[in-house]
Amino acid sequence: MNKKELMDVYYRMALARSFETRVAEQYTKGKIGGFCHLYAGEEAVALGALWSLRPEDRVVGSYRDHAYFLMRGGDPKTAMAELFGHADGCCKGKGGSMHMYDAEINFLGGYAIVGGMCPIAVGLGMAAKYRREDRVVLCFFGDGATNQGVYHEALNMAALYELPVIWVCENNHYAIGSSVARSSAEESMVRKAKAYGMPTHVVDGMDFFKMQSVAERAIRRARKGRGPSFIEAMCYRYRGHSMSDPATYRSPEEVAFWKKRDPIPRIKAAIGHDFEIGEEEFAVVDERVRRELDEAVAFAEAGSELPVERLYEDVYVD
Repeated sequence: MNKKELMDVYYRMALARSFETRVAEQYTKGKIGGFCHLYAGEEAVALGALWSLRPEDRVVGSYRDHAYFLMRGGDPKTAMAELFGHADGCCKGKGGSMHMYDAEINFLGGYAIVGGMCPIAVGLGMAAKYRREDRVVLCFFGDGATNQGVYHEALNMAALYELPVIWVCENNHYAIGSSVARSSAEESMVRKAKAYGMPTHVVDGMDFFKMQSVAERAIRRARKGRGPSFIEAMCYRYRGHSMSDPATYRSPEEVAFWKKRDPIPRIKAAIGHDFEIGEEEFAVVDERVRRELDEAVAFAEAGSELPVERLYEDVYVD
């Protein structure tokens, strides 16, 4: 990767992290309501997995979906407006935090149901294979989803029909407030997935380069018609499950351990070392992020809710 590409990596990760900080601020001010799940700490997983995709490839994910939307190319303005519940949002204010969606960038949704994205990914993969389309599907989900029946049905079908689906399990060690050890008889996500006969990988999800390398291999394999792959990305969310969760089930020592492995300082250090980039160049990117998010918040604040007469638009196909 060249300097320009790596600075784009830093920009996208910094944008996603700062977006979540702004969301938390607006939530505490009462501008954003309902359930709200933040992605801070896991940025290397999303961007590393997404990096080698083509525009025509499709992506689905969990309810912790703001970063997927932004890193896929979504507009921070429409994302923030969606969180405000305003008509200018990416889903006209109807989806909110858990249901970001933009077909133009082939991000086909965050799904609030645990494991609910898995059969959608199978359907998209089946469609691509049936139509002989050169596209793959990337599906993000958490470790808690691996305990759902629909997850196992989806992996079975993807393997059986050799569908071009890459399964990315974000193992952040907690399903809401339950640790993996307390919620899963098998604590290794790859051991669960191996039963379906697909290649499996465990990767440091706090390291962009490792994540990108593993995901690229899986994507290439799927493009060759060789079927699905499974990636278990070991990562950590810095905040509680949602904005209403104080995360008192985690010790300060545990949180501190993972924050020492923060993916953004790691990518910054790597870029600075390889290309001798000083703080002033990173400061330019940071200022760009600050300005874009200032504009996003202002855009959202200036908007309004969808008129009641448009409430039932987009419910059915016209």
